[in-house]
Amino acid sequence: MKKTLARYRNSAFRSFIRKHSKYAPILFFIGGFIFDTLTLGRIDRTYDLTVLCLHMASLSITLYLYNLVDDGKWQGTLLERFEEYLPLAIQFFFGGLSSAYVIYFSRSVSLSKTASFFIILVLLLIANEFLKKRISNKYLQFGVYYFISFTFFTFMIPVFLKELNSTIFLISGAVSLVSTLVLLTFIYGKSPSTRKEIKLGKMIFIIIAIYGLINLFYFLRLIPPVPLALDKGIVAHSVVQKNGNYEVTYESEESHIFWRKHKLDFSYSPDQRVYIFSSIFAPTDLKKSIFHRWRKYNELTNEWVTVEDIGYDITGGRDGGFRGYTYKSNITPGEWEVQVLTEEEQVLGVIGFNIVLNTHPKPLKLKTSKF
Repeated sequence: MKKTLARYRNSAFRSFIRKHSKYAPILFFIGGFIFDTLTLGRIDRTYDLTVLCLHMASLSITLYLYNLVDDGKWQGTLLERFEEYLPLAIQFFFGGLSSAYVIYFSRSVSLSKTASFFIILVLLLIANEFLKKRISNKYLQFGVYYFISFTFFTFMIPVFLKELNSTIFLISGAVSLVSTLVLLTFIYGKSPSTRKEIKLGKMIFIIIAIYGLINLFYFLRLIPPVPLALDKGIVAHSVVQKNGNYEVTYESEESHIFWRKHKLDFSYSPDQRVYIFSSIFAPTDLKKSIFHRWRKYNELTNEWVTVEDIGYDITGGRDGGFRGYTYKSNITPGEWEVQVLTEEEQVLGVIGFNIVLNTHPKPLKLKTSKF
């Protein structure tokens, strides 16, 4: 056993970590991010649920172990030999859990709806890199933990309850708030060094402030309605349901514009229908009302004007997302968009296009895809 421990103490990995200790925390953060990016797929898949729950449980345990290191709690135990790796493990779990939000919404055709999270994520990375004590700064440590916890529960609770609305979001936030405060006060009571470094009242105020800020973002509709995601959104010339599939015919975009299927300029003939096809990912058995809000840009007032709301219900569980479409006739030329919204008017995505009157009818380069 002693020989094994001696080899461990002199291992190449241990030497590498010590040599690059300045950059190790952020590398482990990115490592956790990449790990989940490569392995996670569906939020309601057993593997995904297991990985995320293990990440959250491991993060909580590691946070407890790390905060008692300075108190000499682990001296003379096996854990003493792993103390220097505890902050790296925290960074890994931070990265892994943060990536879940990005992964499940990267499929959305409206990336701007996750911009608020990306901004927060970048700020966390900057704060972690430039704070003198980095992750050993307990205010940063518990603040990031609460943000990660909030995100975790807003995914998990709707999946298990198979329901999604503002009440569920508030319940998720409350669960994350209570669980974080319980962990914080438990560590605070067990660790004299933690009591010296932070003021409990100040730390609780920071966590409650984060709670309030996330809720503000949610009700201002700056955060997407997790765990729903808009998978595809296409403006089409026709949508036909045949043999369990939707055959969608649209003007395909140039090959070098790989991130969008349809052209933004829609060649329109009088009395023609304009279709909007969308597929929405939702966890298994989660039911939700969705609607398309058709809006036209008024160049005189420089404002978007709502023309019509057309709704339908979805039931989750299909890998390719729940499919549906709406259409309108007698559309006037100009700039249009269709917002894909929940019944609480949270934006899943926006499908923009320009109606261009086809005065000289000619064959269009149309493509038909099955969904």
